[in-house]
Amino acid sequence: MQLYPTTNAVHVAGAGIAVVAAGVLLTEPAVLSWGGAMLVGLAVARAVTLIGVTRVRAAGFEMLWRETGRVRRVARGQSTEIAAEVRNRDTRAARYVALRAVTSPELEIEITPTSGEVPAGGRLAVTIRVHAPRVGRHGLFGLSLEVRGSPGLFEIPLTFANPFGIEVMPKTFGFLLRSARGGRSRALTEAGRPGTLSGDGYELREIREHRAGDPLKRVAWKASARRGKLMVRDHEQEERDVVWIILDASVELWAGAPGHAPLDHAIDESMAVAEAHLARGDHVGLVVCGARVLARLPPERGPAQSAHIAQALSLATLTLDADRSGLGAEDVAARVLEHMKPLEPAAAAGVSRDRIELAQRAALVTSRAPFAALPVFGVDIADKALRGYLSAFGIPSPPRLEPDRPRTDELLAELLAELPRQKPHPSLIYVWSPAPDPAKRGVVTDALRKHARRRVEIRWVRPELEEALAEGSGPVAAAVSAAVATRARVGEAVGEQALRRLGVTVERVRPRAVARPPSTAPEGHGDG
Repeated sequence: MQLYPTTNAVHVAGAGIAVVAAGVLLTEPAVLSWGGAMLVGLAVARAVTLIGVTRVRAAGFEMLWRETGRVRRVARGQSTEIAAEVRNRDTRAARYVALRAVTSPELEIEITPTSGEVPAGGRLAVTIRVHAPRVGRHGLFGLSLEVRGSPGLFEIPLTFANPFGIEVMPKTFGFLLRSARGGRSRALTEAGRPGTLSGDGYELREIREHRAGDPLKRVAWKASARRGKLMVRDHEQEERDVVWIILDASVELWAGAPGHAPLDHAIDESMAVAEAHLARGDHVGLVVCGARVLARLPPERGPAQSAHIAQALSLATLTLDADRSGLGAEDVAARVLEHMKPLEPAAAAGVSRDRIELAQRAALVTSRAPFAALPVFGVDIADKALRGYLSAFGIPSPPRLEPDRPRTDELLAELLAELPRQKPHPSLIYVWSPAPDPAKRGVVTDALRKHARRRVEIRWVRPELEEALAEGSGPVAAAVSAAVATRARVGEAVGEQALRRLGVTVERVRPRAVARPPSTAPEGHGDG
């Protein structure tokens, strides 16, 4: 247990040393005794503080959450309050200062009261206001404070390791989070045309006589043989759209302050589009991609699909995987060990540099985590287990510095060629990605050029890049920031012009009015 002197203690120590020095120089025993008494008194105050705080801890000085669960779910950009309390089971009151929360850096925290006194045998209510600017899993690891002894000259830092989870969902998903649970409030009212059309589909509409223009693949040969005339199968084709959303989640799009990165806004916008189409009764599918496919949901409809899409957007875009993280295997092990020490000192004691041994001990501690461990990608079994530990406690991992762009563009091109051939055939594809410059991202523009022959509408939504650029504090830094922003605008303008020449609709998506009216459905709806 470490003690730190307060400002008053430093002043007393300085004065005592000065008086002792003066007594030595003046050869005055009274002055020397006075200075020595000041230093002895300081040492006594230190011992009294150490004994008092040790007694308080032994009697039971602890921190507890006053919540029914261990996880709070909020929408991005929203704030929530979490109640905690500090208990003192000793017969003496305990004074504290600098109360603060130990949290993930992606959370913004306000805590009250920051200083005060916990009465003897009593408890002190603490309110923690959490603002969540970025989606994902974030941890409140506990509280930290400084306890002061009775003279007020020394303070001892104490940390209460008690994990609590904050799960942050996309911004527009917050409407479902705040709605009443159960009953009709969870249903999505369908708008638009509810009927069906004759055409290719999976539901049999009728078997009728052959008419001129009917393709041979629809001929019902057994029915034709029984009736002695050519009969065809007529299937139902749903009138509503089948929508695919492709989100480019390359690690470089996380650049910027939490809440202001291009991917922060792209996640909110794609969720808003998904909810708008689901409210119309459309089938909506999702692909989150980077250097590889991070998540893929087939087109479905209803509120359950909305929840699945929100979960995928929140978790698949994280940077815990080894191929997306800026932390190497050794860095992950060091971060896990640092987190384990205050939480489970016995499990962290005597751990060697062997990551396998650390992973085995970490598995025992994971039972105290607020979240279930995610199936993350690691370089080996130990690294996978340790990265899973980080996901379970909401411990962040920064994105790696190397960009995903070349591999992401290849994957985008593959998806643009594959999705129009999927069944049910899509009628609309949204793509969230920076506008492709043909000179730099030719693989994407070539795929779009080939796609132009298909009767599937593509809407391209480019993330806002300028907001992520930090403004410089000095004239040189400001000039550099302005130059980078200008270059980004020019690149996006070139890319948008290329998209329009290829017949792609370029959009600025906002949370309102994002679903296409039924009357504007492209001709040949449902064809591949």
